[in-house]
Amino acid sequence: MDTHHIQAIEATASSLLLLVPLFPLLGAIVNGLLTLMFAHTEKGAPRQVVTGIAVGAPVLSFLTSVVLFFQLRGLGEEARMMTQHVATWIKAGALDLGIDFMLDPLSAVMILVVTFIGSLIHLYSVGYMSHDRGFSRFFTYLNLFTFSMLVLVLGKSLPMMFVGWEGVGVCSYLLIGFWFQDLDKAYAGNKAFIANRVGDFGFLIGIFYLFTQTLAHGGATLDFVELSRYFASLPHDGTTTTVATIAGLCLFIGAMGKSAQVPLHVWLADAMAGPTPVSALIHAATMVTAGIYMVSRMHFVYDLSPIASSMIITLGALTAFLAASIAITQRDIKRVLAYSTVSQLGYMFVGAGVGAYSAGMFHVFTHAFFKALLFLGAGSVIHAMHEEQDIWKMGGLRSKLPVTFWTMLLATVAIAGIPPLAGFFSKDEILWQAFVRGHHVAYGVLLLTAGITAYYMFRMLFLTFFGTPRDQSKFDHAHESPWVMTLPLVLLAIGTCVVGFLGVPHVLSGTHPIFAHWLHPVLHETEVSGAASLEFGLMGLSVLVAATGIAVAFFRYGGATPASEPVTAAWWDVLRNKWFLDEWIEAMLIRPLLWVSTFFVRNVVENEVISGSMGLSARAYAGVAGMLRTLQTGIVRHYALMMLVGLSLLALLLSSHFSGAGGGH
Repeated sequence: MDTHHIQAIEATASSLLLLVPLFPLLGAIVNGLLTLMFAHTEKGAPRQVVTGIAVGAPVLSFLTSVVLFFQLRGLGEEARMMTQHVATWIKAGALDLGIDFMLDPLSAVMILVVTFIGSLIHLYSVGYMSHDRGFSRFFTYLNLFTFSMLVLVLGKSLPMMFVGWEGVGVCSYLLIGFWFQDLDKAYAGNKAFIANRVGDFGFLIGIFYLFTQTLAHGGATLDFVELSRYFASLPHDGTTTTVATIAGLCLFIGAMGKSAQVPLHVWLADAMAGPTPVSALIHAATMVTAGIYMVSRMHFVYDLSPIASSMIITLGALTAFLAASIAITQRDIKRVLAYSTVSQLGYMFVGAGVGAYSAGMFHVFTHAFFKALLFLGAGSVIHAMHEEQDIWKMGGLRSKLPVTFWTMLLATVAIAGIPPLAGFFSKDEILWQAFVRGHHVAYGVLLLTAGITAYYMFRMLFLTFFGTPRDQSKFDHAHESPWVMTLPLVLLAIGTCVVGFLGVPHVLSGTHPIFAHWLHPVLHETEVSGAASLEFGLMGLSVLVAATGIAVAFFRYGGATPASEPVTAAWWDVLRNKWFLDEWIEAMLIRPLLWVSTFFVRNVVENEVISGSMGLSARAYAGVAGMLRTLQTGIVRHYALMMLVGLSLLALLLSSHFSGAGGGH
């Protein structure tokens, strides 16, 4: 390909980049205005108009993303980057920020996932939210969330990423607490928002720290490309490691909040209070994967910091295990999936932490399909069961909901890690990379978690679809969802079956995995290898562990009458109460902070600041009043004298004004 053709492609692509986030933004603005215009009418905004705008916006973004992907693919491997400068944002001293977007292989993967999965979730929501009075308001928030997520992944600098980062945080608050008339749902929205603010504070500190470091070296920048060059230019010594460690840990605190890692994971399960499509969008393909994307984007920092990488591996493995163990005891079908998401996010972070960023991102990619399918399938079940979410009140639904059952079965097999579905390839790659890179403890924890995952996911499936109905009345009225809800399930099921083949390992295919090869120009990973026999052995072990989990679940819950659960056992109580992590956080953090803030407000703010300022203002008022009171003598000649002085000063001022004006002529 000649140089002129490459330049032509870059020029064409740069003009399209803005359109990807712009379509959802316009959709949010138009539907928001319609919501306000029809707020006082009984029916609200016209639903067909709202539907066309809301669903059409992400579809147009997806089509634009596909065009951009093929244009990017047409460039040479090392030249695969397109940028678009929209406007100057902040220009003050050494700080020069623009509204700039960047498309490279990493962000291309993300926009394809966000727009494709997002489009299906928007379509599904048309059926799921059809009877809700807040129909247009819901789609306004959903479009705005999609816009924010696209800004996050397309932003060319850390501040642009942070704008999208905060945008998805605000939108998640609005969507989780969508039914805010219910105080529990409003509380869940607040909890998600506050927990994320804790992480975002660390993220901000990391941004400020990187700016000051680059400023000290005379080239202040927060642009990803320039930051990469800056760290590449530093000597590999203790000072550089310290800089990378501080920056990496601060940024990872932000990822802990957004991607629900221990101990900032406590918001995600409660976020199930929002409508089910929200759970699918936030907890499958978009917001919760932002932390993985950020760590992969900033890989040049973490490559230089063994301490930050070790922290990511440790917390990732711990999160994967703890969340999986909690999921064993959950009765709410959405909470099972919520803790499953937290656990899978731990897998992704371990992949990134060991330096296998492409493996972590591949699990982001595959997980988006089967977890969105699981959430939407759960929504179909809840819809059929008249809002019932307790899996112990279900049973036998596979005959009533055939499409939902078969698609959820595929997704459950995928997340359990059974070949040849998508979850097997991505999860096994993380396990292999952790083992071959020497992180054997993390490998062991993740292998155990794989067995637990297979167990609790099939427990959910068997209790929901197998056996005899445990609520005959709701079972009798259950029915399959309309096509607008089942079509996304079928499309996601197809994706679950095929996308894993983009990451077939070298030991099976004889070639470099397509997905890792696509990301290599961005991530520049250090490749590691091991004996083929070892890789086959570990692969077989992971499948055996998953199959064991499935077998145990079938033995306990696959029959006509499921086995009772050990609800009186102490270990069950610990897991059901989420290892008492919420209580620990409240005792160790929330209550002390509340006590300190209450003490400060009562003893400092109220007594010193407010009371003191009121006393000072009273004394000042009394002093001024005393001065003015001395002028009020009650003697007429004193008043006449003051009038004369005043008139004299006025005449003097006027004469000065007119004499100055005359001099001007």
